[in-house]
Amino acid sequence: MRPLTFTLLATLLLLTFPARAGNDWMPPVRDATVQKECGTCHMAFQPGFLPARSWTRMMGSLSDHFGEDASLPDDKTEIIRNYLTANAGDVVNWGRAARYMQWVAPGGTPQRITENPDFLRKHRFPESVWKNPKVVTKSNCVACHSGAERGLYE
Repeated sequence: MRPLTFTLLATLLLLTFPARAGNDWMPPVRDATVQKECGTCHMAFQPGFLPARSWTRMMGSLSDHFGEDASLPDDKTEIIRNYLTANAGDVVNWGRAARYMQWVAPGGTPQRITENPDFLRKHRFPESVWKNPKVVTKSNCVACHSGAERGLYE
């Protein structure tokens, strides 16, 4: 019975974390409030792309969220802030998150994932790619990475 239990556990782990060992995996957003509130306007970005202090700053200025008013009730803001900061890149600090954090200046509070040198290095495309109606913006990860919401950036 023991070998069967081990085999089932190993299979379950492989199915649950298909690319965790890979450098392109980022832990996906698993919080329902974050998925609903952030995902209404854009993909709910994995918190590992930014340090905790960036998420704190971003959640404190939702009335001007990249030119839009994304204000939320205080209770939802707190839930989202807590989730983002607990799972931020400087907290997780492995895989793709670690690669992104190596480019963040000490004490820096970057706000745009798309300005990180690791992102820029992997996304050197002609301007026509970004103007494609299926892409439109550099932050539309799912346009090119079908597994982006699951944390897979192949």
